[in-house]
Amino acid sequence: MAGIGSRLRPHTLTVPKPLTVIAGKPIVQRLVEDITSVVNQKIEEIAFIIGPAAKGFPANTSDKLIKIAEELGAKGSVYVQEEALGTAHAIYCAKASLSGPCVVAFADTLFKADFTLDAAADGAIWVKKVEDPSAFGVVKLKDGFITDFVEKPKDFVSDLAIIGIYYFKDGDKVREEIKYLIDNDLKEHGEYQLTNVLESLKQQGAKFVPGTVDAWMDCGKKDPTVDTNKQVLGFEKEAGNNLVASDVVLENSEIIQPCFVGENVVLKNTKIGPYVSIGANSVVEDSTIVNSLIQTNVTILNANLDNAMIGNHATYNGKYTSVSIGDYTELT
Repeated sequence: MAGIGSRLRPHTLTVPKPLTVIAGKPIVQRLVEDITSVVNQKIEEIAFIIGPAAKGFPANTSDKLIKIAEELGAKGSVYVQEEALGTAHAIYCAKASLSGPCVVAFADTLFKADFTLDAAADGAIWVKKVEDPSAFGVVKLKDGFITDFVEKPKDFVSDLAIIGIYYFKDGDKVREEIKYLIDNDLKEHGEYQLTNVLESLKQQGAKFVPGTVDAWMDCGKKDPTVDTNKQVLGFEKEAGNNLVASDVVLENSEIIQPCFVGENVVLKNTKIGPYVSIGANSVVEDSTIVNSLIQTNVTILNANLDNAMIGNHATYNGKYTSVSIGDYTELT
């Protein structure tokens, strides 16, 4: 999670993208919970690789991440990638935690899967069928095993896109392969790439199996993030979870499920939902809101919002609809 999240600005100017809250939980927390359910094993440690403070990571980022790990019963460790030198280099920053069976995940994506990991496999790479594979790294299969890794193919070779989640039976071996890349300065497009590590392991005899997912949700830009919020709320409804806090104040207002409404929220002359998340300590008056993601301590007046994303401590009073405003912004 060391990237600066420039595609999701202005929301990532004050909050790292993986800590952006979706339906009441940070993206990275939901991702770790999803991984835990798939691997079906106790998670001993969660290591987070973040960027430096100079790239916009607040001083309390480490504390928040360690708390997420501890709430899941795991040790939390935080490492800093001071310079953006590629995916393999980022993972190597956490080399002290890279041993034994491990999962590596890029923290700007969420997924849902019935797939159960075979811990006996050398590794697994989560994939999803896509309509346009030219925009992704893809894998080729033979007899149930991955035979090739192809980065953004111009010609069709496969429609199974790599979603950025990997299982390795032997993290020590992964660490050694990354060290070899770095020691020998083996870069691709100026960076040390994880795909080169995967290819080297495969050539040494490692057998990788595909892990398929039912839903792959992107949190890279504003519109996909709002859509991810919608999908997550749908999954929470299917699971029978009520995400409306017990102390929400409703004055001549209506909540159309599924929605997340945090603690100490006040709704006056307002209709929200479906597919709306509103963070704690927010006030919404004389408004109609659907399919939107609104963070904490927000004031919204006289609004008709659809496909909106509003940051923490923002104030909005207007007639716009598909807005994207960051933390501490005022539109009045």
